[in-house]
Amino acid sequence: MADSERSSTSLIDPQSVNVTHCHLRQTPRLTSQHSCPRKLTTGFIEAATGNRISFSDIWSAVYRVADCLHHDLGIRRGDVVLVLSPNSISIPVVCLSITLGAVVTTVNPLNTAVEIAKQIVDSNLKLAFTTPELAHKIAASTPISVVLTEDDEERVGSKTGIRVVGILSEMVNKEQSGRRVRDRVDQDDTAMLLCSSGTTGRSKGVMSSHGNLIAHVARFIVEPFEPDQIFLCTVPMFHTFGLLNYAMATVSLGSTVVILRRFELNEMLDAVDKYRATSLVLAPPVLVAMINDSDRIKAKYNLSSLNRWGPVEQRGYALTESNSSGASMDSVEETRRYGTAGLLSSGEDCGSGYGSGHGSEPNGRALAQRTRYNKRNEEATKETIDSEGWLKTGDLCYIDEDGFLFTVDRLKELIKYKAYQVSKQRSGPNSDGVRCEENRELLIGKADNGVYSETSSTPYKKIRNVAFVSPIPKNPSGKILRKDLIKLATSSSKL
Repeated sequence: MADSERSSTSLIDPQSVNVTHCHLRQTPRLTSQHSCPRKLTTGFIEAATGNRISFSDIWSAVYRVADCLHHDLGIRRGDVVLVLSPNSISIPVVCLSITLGAVVTTVNPLNTAVEIAKQIVDSNLKLAFTTPELAHKIAASTPISVVLTEDDEERVGSKTGIRVVGILSEMVNKEQSGRRVRDRVDQDDTAMLLCSSGTTGRSKGVMSSHGNLIAHVARFIVEPFEPDQIFLCTVPMFHTFGLLNYAMATVSLGSTVVILRRFELNEMLDAVDKYRATSLVLAPPVLVAMINDSDRIKAKYNLSSLNRWGPVEQRGYALTESNSSGASMDSVEETRRYGTAGLLSSGEDCGSGYGSGHGSEPNGRALAQRTRYNKRNEEATKETIDSEGWLKTGDLCYIDEDGFLFTVDRLKELIKYKAYQVSKQRSGPNSDGVRCEENRELLIGKADNGVYSETSSTPYKKIRNVAFVSPIPKNPSGKILRKDLIKLATSSSKL
C-alpha cells in the first residue's frame, strides 16, 4: 500500500473490519515448582576483567544499596533515578535496587550532555548513578546528586556541578540499618522509565509497571529454556531488551551472564571461547559478517559451546512500549519458518484488519503492556494507545494462517543506523525541513544556503551525506512519502 493511500492514524477500527485476534501461546502461570534453583554460583561476569558476582552476593548487594537509597539519600516511592553507564556487572545490582521502591531510567552513554539534560528535565530526576568518565555529562544540566559506580571520586571531585553523594562499593558493603523499611509498591506502580522514539521519532519516556516486569520475567521462567545456560550479553543494557533480559530475566533462571562492556566482534568471539557461552544475541549484519569470515573465526576461536544444544537461530519482534515482548520463537520447529519473527509471545493479543499476506499495522495488547508515556507526553500516549488499550506499533505486518508474524514495512518516522533509532525529521537554521533516508540527508532549499552542522548530536545521529531536493514529496495530509524519497536518494539523475 502506498504512503499516500494510508490512513493518517493507521489504526484499524475494530467495528468496521474483521479483526483477527491471535493469542496462541499459553499465558504464564507460576507455581511453586518455578522457584528458581540456583544451580550456578555465578550470576554475572565482566568479560574484559573477569570480575564476577555470585547470586548470593547479588541479593545482598541489592538490599544494601536499596537501604542506602531509602535511609541515606532519601529516595522515596515514585522518585526517578538515572543510570548512565556502559555495560557492567553493577547495572543489574543498581537497577534492581532502585526498583525496590523507586523508578529507574537509563540513557545511552553516547548521548550528548544536551540530550541527557532533556531527559533529566522530562523525568524529574532525583539522583544519578554513573561512572567518573561520564559524570561531566550530567553536570552540564541542572545540579544532580551523583553516586559513582567506580571507586575514583578524585577524578570528578574538582569538576563544577558534580555533587558526589556516594560510592557504589561503599553502599554494597554497608550493613543495613536494622529492620528493612521501604515504601510499599503495587504492581500498577511505575518501575521503569525507558526512552523510546515511538512512532513519531521524538524521544519519550515509556512508563513500565512492576506488573509489566513480572509478566516479562514469568515468560522466561515457564518457557522451555535449557538449564545451566551461559548467556553472553552483546547488547546495551540501557536498552529495554538488554535490561529486561540480561539484568532481570536471566537472574530468575539462575543462569550466568557474561557482559561485554561494549560490542566488538573479536572481543565477543574471545568471550565465547574463554567463558564457554552457550547463547548469543546478534544483529543480522554481525551474523552475516561471521559467516563471511567463518574460516578465520573457526581457526582462531573455539565456539563449540554454542553447539551445546545444537545451532538454533531464533528471531523475534518487540518494542520498548511492549516491554521487550511481542513475537518470538521458542522451539526448533518454529525457527524453520523463515522470514518470520515467530508466534505472538505468551499473554499477547494482536488486532489486525487484514488476513494472511497483507500488510497492516499490528495493534498489540498484552499482559505485559498497560504502558503509557510520561506525563509530559500525554498527547503521544493518546496517539499510540487507544481507549481499549491497543498499542499502535508503527510497523506494517501480517500474520499467516498458522499465526506467524511477518514484518513488511514501517509507518513510523524512523530509520535504523547501526541498530540505533534515528528520527527522520529534523530542522536546521537554513532549511525549511530535513528528511533522512538511508543515512543521507535530503534538505529542501538551495545548495548555497549552507549545511546545518549538528555539533550537539550524538555520533550515530550526525549527517553523513547531503542532497538538496525541492519540494520534499508529501501526501495531501502532509505526510512525507518515504518510498518516493528512497527513489530520489537512489537515482543519481535526480540528486
